[in-house]
Amino acid sequence: MGPKAELLFNPDYGTLKRLLGVPLYLKADSRTGVPALALDVWISYELRRAGFEPDAIWPRPSHPRILPAPIANLLKALPSKEENQLRSRLTRSSAVAGVTSSSASILGKNYVKQVDVIMTDWATGPELLISTKRMDSSYGKNAANRVEESYGDAKNLRLRHPLAALGFVFGLRSDVLQKEPDTAEWLIDLLGKLGREDDAYHATCLVLMEYSDRVATNGSDEERASAEPVPEPGPEVEVATELPVNFDVNRALKALPVVEILEDKVPEELAPGRFLSAMVARVLGATPVNMHKEARRRRGARPL
Repeated sequence: MGPKAELLFNPDYGTLKRLLGVPLYLKADSRTGVPALALDVWISYELRRAGFEPDAIWPRPSHPRILPAPIANLLKALPSKEENQLRSRLTRSSAVAGVTSSSASILGKNYVKQVDVIMTDWATGPELLISTKRMDSSYGKNAANRVEESYGDAKNLRLRHPLAALGFVFGLRSDVLQKEPDTAEWLIDLLGKLGREDDAYHATCLVLMEYSDRVATNGSDEERASAEPVPEPGPEVEVATELPVNFDVNRALKALPVVEILEDKVPEELAPGRFLSAMVARVLGATPVNMHKEARRRRGARPL
């Protein structure tokens, strides 16, 4: 018999392109949190495609983005009248302290850290922790900060949660390949190394985004010229990332700027499909076979 074929995860790049077009359509700069949220929503969407429980993966596809599993189970168990009342309370624009939120923070070895995509429950503890970062400009000034942050985050989280699948996704605008090729080469090399170290991430990923300067929203020249500081460790300030109440989804979908994903420019070890496969395999390998049955079925039945 020949070698067993490697299981493949086929990412839905069509959905990713549309999600990445939303912050460009809204002209949302990085301070709003919306550009980075596009990656978070896509990764959580792909993990649902993999077969994990929809409410267990945060951010959820609808408000509230963070909803503990016991609360989600309670909603399903209540009679419809009580369910509607409780759901109405939970889906108000303001968060319910200690219950709902738009972002999730978790204690690492030394400090609390916001995690962008997470799967956790009181019975299991964290099973999956994925951090995402995005860079669309000022590459030479901010690249070192982003790498330092990501490596520190990995050490902090891995030491307290060694069994959790720990991943890192980096969104990078493709013009860095022409504007600052040396920085691009250095960044890509470091991303690969972050995914190969025993005490850092189990896998790392590069999403190379291409879009027109005409729709770019990188802030003022002054903002682009100054490097972003490395944040102090500790609880992070929650950023409101929900769309406006009067947001017209159908109109936006028709007007979304074109964003392409340059798959052929990304090394295989950083490919999104390989990354997602690694995250799924890590979660399933660290849990009993009677858990995550749908994810196991899908992984065994065919490429995702």
